[in-house]
Amino acid sequence: MDIAGNKYSEYFSMLFAGDLRAFGGPSPDNDTASLIRSEQIKIVRRSAPGMLIANACNAVVLAMALWTGPDRWLVVSWASVVVSAAVFLGIKAHASWRSTQPQFVSRRAMHGLVRNASILGSIWGIVPVVFFADASNGGQLVITCLCAGMLAGGAFAFATIPIAAIAFTFPILLGVAIFIGQNGDFVYSLVAILTVVYAFVLLRIVLAHSFEFAERLIAQLQAERAVREDTLTRLPNRLAFNERLDECLKGLLPGHGQFVLVLLDLDHFKEVNDQFGHPAGDELLVQIAARLRRSARAMEMMARLGGDEFAIIAEGAAEPEQAFELAGRLQSIFAEPFWVDDKRIKAAASIGIALAPRDGSTATHLLKRADAALYRAKRFGPGSICFHEASDDIAAREHQALKRDLELAIENDQLFLVYQPFYDLRLDRVTGFEALLRWRHPTRGVIPPLDFIPLAEETGLIHSIGNWVIRRACETLAEWPSDLRIAVNLSAIQLQNAGVLNTVVSALADNGVHAGRLEVELTESMLISNYEDVSGILNSMLALGVTVALDDFGTGYSSLTHLRKIPFDRIKIDRSFTNEMLKDDGCAAIVKSIIRLAADLNMNVVAEGIETQEQLNYLRDNGCAEGQGYLIGKPMLPAQALALIARQLRGLNQLSALGR
Repeated sequence: MDIAGNKYSEYFSMLFAGDLRAFGGPSPDNDTASLIRSEQIKIVRRSAPGMLIANACNAVVLAMALWTGPDRWLVVSWASVVVSAAVFLGIKAHASWRSTQPQFVSRRAMHGLVRNASILGSIWGIVPVVFFADASNGGQLVITCLCAGMLAGGAFAFATIPIAAIAFTFPILLGVAIFIGQNGDFVYSLVAILTVVYAFVLLRIVLAHSFEFAERLIAQLQAERAVREDTLTRLPNRLAFNERLDECLKGLLPGHGQFVLVLLDLDHFKEVNDQFGHPAGDELLVQIAARLRRSARAMEMMARLGGDEFAIIAEGAAEPEQAFELAGRLQSIFAEPFWVDDKRIKAAASIGIALAPRDGSTATHLLKRADAALYRAKRFGPGSICFHEASDDIAAREHQALKRDLELAIENDQLFLVYQPFYDLRLDRVTGFEALLRWRHPTRGVIPPLDFIPLAEETGLIHSIGNWVIRRACETLAEWPSDLRIAVNLSAIQLQNAGVLNTVVSALADNGVHAGRLEVELTESMLISNYEDVSGILNSMLALGVTVALDDFGTGYSSLTHLRKIPFDRIKIDRSFTNEMLKDDGCAAIVKSIIRLAADLNMNVVAEGIETQEQLNYLRDNGCAEGQGYLIGKPMLPAQALALIARQLRGLNQLSALGR
């Protein structure tokens, strides 16, 4: 019984809230239903002035038509009430129309509208009840016409809200059907019947129109949401975030409207992609977004800006303590591990915070300062929280200045290559060099690759810089003996650009260099996470005859499948194993296994990071083909590399002479 009662209670609540589901119409979610109510009320408010004027005019006409009848003073009193109410409601409606209309409207507000429609309809419904029987023929005709007109007008005014249209027209229809139909005059009986028929036709039209209106609005809202929604996480996207940020900034007033902007960036997210693949990374983002959504409070907006970066706007939070509490709440969502494909992933995030208007009153300034705070937090380590500080502006300006300087580095001949030799451990001779990029800044001195390669990838300059490296390496090869090779490092970003293949082809042809003398080094983690993206260009290079080496093998999460798919010429043992193999039996076992694996796969193996004679001897004894490290030779300028080659040609093959 209680279940049935609750069911009927919910149905009537839905019915009187103007919800079209009560009539078999569309079934929107709660937010969409609220927006539909808002649009319905806006339409009623727009038609309210005309409706009220019609009510007042019709009341005056009725008073004039019944002026000579016995109910003169009663009709005048009735008309005075209607005119006064119309004037009052008109003034109120005008003030309401000028004010900002709410975007969301509750069921209670719609209940009030339906109640008012019922009261207004009842006022007109009493007209045939009270005045029709004693009116003259002309007065009865006026009453009939006015009631018919109010029926049509009410259906028009409430065309998008069927329950309001019913609440308004039903009392009038009841009065017309009973008190005009029972008059005894055959003509008026026909009029009453026709009025009832027309009322049902009008109601059918109202239902059809309201359904079409709601479906059109739902489709429009869905399209707008799709544009403003991140397709992966279903959080608001950058467009929606920018719109909300602009709205918050427009609301800034002295002492009011303060808010907090938080930028959240996942720590080591690339390693998740490298280890488990991009689908797992996407699933992790989805789960993080779900936790963010659950943690959100009123007046907080969670958005995904792209990649692994999220943004939060918290309105009404004006103090650093409130911002820190928010940041702590955001960090708490990472307390429990995430489970992706039955794998346990422990994630963390760095957070940068800016307060408006303290840290900026424009979107550009506020975002820059939150981003600078985030950059500092990333430098402190995983899970750090940083507020914007004045020093951040200096660091951000230096970061931007370095970007601008990098754009001119090639043009101003500031980039150069150094070469670290490969050494054949069996034949005791240099077999080639690895080309390592350096930047000689005019004021900062030599800048290492770790400081400017990320900048190059961020700005897209990595393509032009990478092309320069390939061309310079081929020019150098043309000047060196034909039995030497040069290896260059390529990133996933470069290999996703088909232009790099054209650069390799033209650089080899222009310098008359055999393709086998140019070696491309790929990191294992890059290959695992981006194989589908880079496989096409990589296979084209292999078909061209360029040799390919797999760098840092054994670190991260090795995929032996790629050793089978790609005919690598060399595998490079990471320096972390070389450094520890004489102290750690596990590292020694790994080094031996890699050497044996390379031999079985018909590949050469290069050990990186050789720094002692004992390490070199151990590798040689275990069949390692080549070595690289400071014992053999540090990275050197082209002139030093040429001198090393010359000594080798003169027969100076002793290890002590190498790189000294």
